[in-house]
Amino acid sequence: MSTPRSEHRADVIVVGAGPAGSATAYHLAKSGLDVLLLEKTAFPREKVCGDGLTPRATKQLISMGIDISEEAGWLRNKGLRIIGGGNRLQLDWPDLASYPDYGLVRKRDDFDEQLARQAQKAGARLYERCNVGAPVINDLTGRIEGVEAKLGEEKTPVTFHAPLVVAADGNSTRLSLAMGLHRREDRPMGVAVRTYFTSPRHDDDYLESWLELWDRRGAEDRLLPGYGWIFGMGDGTSNVGLGVLNTSSSFKELDWREILKAWCASMPADWGYTPENMTGPIRGAALPMAFNRQPHYTKGLLLVGDAGGLVNPFNGEGIAYAMESGAIAAEVVVQAHARATYAQRELALQRYPKILKDTYGGYYSLGRAFVKLIGNPKVMKLATQRGLTHPMLMRFTLKMLANLTDPTGGDAMDRIINGLSKVAPKA
Repeated sequence: MSTPRSEHRADVIVVGAGPAGSATAYHLAKSGLDVLLLEKTAFPREKVCGDGLTPRATKQLISMGIDISEEAGWLRNKGLRIIGGGNRLQLDWPDLASYPDYGLVRKRDDFDEQLARQAQKAGARLYERCNVGAPVINDLTGRIEGVEAKLGEEKTPVTFHAPLVVAADGNSTRLSLAMGLHRREDRPMGVAVRTYFTSPRHDDDYLESWLELWDRRGAEDRLLPGYGWIFGMGDGTSNVGLGVLNTSSSFKELDWREILKAWCASMPADWGYTPENMTGPIRGAALPMAFNRQPHYTKGLLLVGDAGGLVNPFNGEGIAYAMESGAIAAEVVVQAHARATYAQRELALQRYPKILKDTYGGYYSLGRAFVKLIGNPKVMKLATQRGLTHPMLMRFTLKMLANLTDPTGGDAMDRIINGLSKVAPKA
């Protein structure tokens, strides 16, 4: 499986230098493999995101050796403030052995670059402005053996070769589609839209989640299936956005950018969420959830992050799972790389989708059921009105939604959540 090092040849090609791709490349390179990391844009670059990182994502940054100090420009958060049903509840992140008790905030336009540069430092070879097109497929075996690409501003045609390719090219994942892997329509899909405002609330040390998202523009107020967020960036601005699920009949007919504007207009004036304080346009992106593209390994191609639909259906979080899946994929590839025969390497690689299902499958199945429930506005309204008045119930809900439990030796809440995840189908 080992390949001679050359400019356009490597042990593994990783397509896409977002959190999933950079984490994969970092862990592969740290293990001594020759890795090509191909990114279609140039850093720094904009991406649609809430910019708020939970302790789960923070753990992955620490494992990559990223300097997450305040001096390095990171803003720490203590927990989540939940607003809904006329109630307001502030919850600290749980105190766990497995995860730190704080999250982070960082703008995506430089967050991704930090991860990509860390992968470079580990030894990965990063090509920016490298637009990957068709896979190179072996006619006899049907396996992917590389990719065609256009490099630089001149769009110079280049062919890169490797016995394994990792698709980390996001929700659209042209590489997966070219290999015949299409999106599952039975899995939930979300949309996130967000913008930035200059605001006195920029230094808030809690992430804020609004569980009721009202459309008040018609004759009658409508409760929508989704949630709003406000994250202080610590730099004079707030990231304000909303995440919406496709479980609603109104999903396709509504203009979510207009709903975000209307929601912001309902905020207190002194928060500054007004058009004149907006520092950039409203941008939107898809949130592919709950393994909406499978299998996660086939014919030399591994899917990580959004390409494999690893967004958490409970809360729309994608970065933690992107980085975790990258680390898992890298470990599997490193083990396969050390095998002597093709059959043994394939046996090792086939473990990757099994590990993903064992790790997330049951939890994501619970999340799909949750998504169906909150798609009913009456259920959502009742949950916010009753649930937020019970702090103990909400602490359980926070652990459940953020997937923050100790797998062994945890408290009763951890054991219930872990037990539910184990018995749920790993689809």
